[in-house]
Amino acid sequence: MSDWTIGIIGGSGLYAIDALEDAQWISVKSPWGEPSDKILCGTIGHVRVRFLPRHGRGHRIAPGSINARANIDALKRSGCTDILAISAVGSLSEELAPGRFVTVDQFIDNTRGRPSSFFDSGFVAHVSMADPVCARLSKHAVRAVGKAGGEVTDGATYLAMEGPQFSTRAESKLYRHWGAEVIGMTGMPEAKLAREAELPYALLAMVTDWDAWRDDEAAVEVDQVIAQMQDNAKLARKVVEAFCKGLPKKRAPSPIDQALSDAVITAPEQHDSTLMAKLDAVARRLLERG
Repeated sequence: MSDWTIGIIGGSGLYAIDALEDAQWISVKSPWGEPSDKILCGTIGHVRVRFLPRHGRGHRIAPGSINARANIDALKRSGCTDILAISAVGSLSEELAPGRFVTVDQFIDNTRGRPSSFFDSGFVAHVSMADPVCARLSKHAVRAVGKAGGEVTDGATYLAMEGPQFSTRAESKLYRHWGAEVIGMTGMPEAKLAREAELPYALLAMVTDWDAWRDDEAAVEVDQVIAQMQDNAKLARKVVEAFCKGLPKKRAPSPIDQALSDAVITAPEQHDSTLMAKLDAVARRLLERG
């Protein structure tokens, strides 16, 4: 067994992993509330896997109600070294047709009111999000899609919207003007929280529709999204297997493993002990170092 422990966050339509061996669901308690579901633990090849369905099994949790802090904290507590998130998205680009996969390399966060940090008054930290994903993981994801027989684009800007409604045509055109290439409802604050937890994070998006920017295209409907999502999810399960089996035996350190090293700004004498107790998993490395 290698020293990789990959957290897989399953998006819409991905609620299980066929290739997982010795699989068992375990409950992980978090001081940040309830995670979306239990975590499915097992192995694929030489890699330990921790799978968490983002919306819960049966897709019972709305995008704005997902407790992303509890999810990331629970994955950290279960030993994850890295995270591969999989998410359904709409396309804002002619080059990204439904059925295609794309790795995300940038985000525009247009969500509202979602708790987006583990840190607060009494233990303030500012992590860098200039490069919000792990390029190493993204490259492994691109290769995995190819091995699984899918079509993939390496790199796109993801617009995170609040939802749960789909975009108006005017909004969709505005997002294209901003430079966004895909749109979804769950990539933020998930990516921010993964960085704060010092977990390298990659997002592999599955395109289900054209959003609403095409005037001659029918409006996005749930049945259309579900049909494409089901097709994508079949391939996504093969991609996860190929991704894990394609990782090198040895996990080389990532700079993201130490993202908090220069991020905490609060003076030690001002640290809030209650908040620090909740950070026992997220900031474990710092707290143990003292």
